[in-house]
Amino acid sequence: MPSAVRLQKILAQAGVASRRQAEVLIQEGKVRINGRIVRELGIKANPHKDKIEVNGRRIVAETSVYYVLNKPRGVVSTMRDPEGRPSIKDIVSRIGVRVYPVGRLDYHTSGVLLLTNDGEFANALMHPRRGVPKTYVIKASGRFNETHLQALRQGVRLDKETTTAPADVHVLSEEPRLTWLRMTLKEGKNRQIHRMMEMLGHKVLRLSRLSYAGIDAEGL
Repeated sequence: MPSAVRLQKILAQAGVASRRQAEVLIQEGKVRINGRIVRELGIKANPHKDKIEVNGRRIVAETSVYYVLNKPRGVVSTMRDPEGRPSIKDIVSRIGVRVYPVGRLDYHTSGVLLLTNDGEFANALMHPRRGVPKTYVIKASGRFNETHLQALRQGVRLDKETTTAPADVHVLSEEPRLTWLRMTLKEGKNRQIHRMMEMLGHKVLRLSRLSYAGIDAEGL
């Protein structure tokens, strides 16, 4: 049976809040342990033995689970879609436990998507300061000269306020009117690869994530 751990960690693992947000909830007196309001940030509890409530809602301890999904193209990487498109919920519903994706992949992007019910683990992977590597294979229009490759490696200016971090990029193969690239990013801006390519005069024709934090979809 797990021993007592800090309350912030329990709330983060339960997906209730990040550790920083959990501290605010505790300080505001919105968390109870065994019926008693707690405001001490250093307090510990046993999620499997103690009754923990946030705003009156019971937090039930779950066994942490971790899955790798090889997401197909044409599937939304959320648990539901207002437009009625296929979502990953249709794929992972048979797991039998509540899970949610670590970050997202675009509707037309395939590849590695991690799923978990461990909020702290998910937040750690997605935090920009962690610089967690994500590797993609890209089918792009046109041919890439050295100037284009250097721009990707040094950082592409997307707008007046945003420049991408340096990327590790290599040409895999070339055809008369398109190029296959392998690129590793350590950040995750919205539609980043599409925007980078557009700024260089290219278009993403196909995109797949090969790995996330070194975890790949080999065999899936």
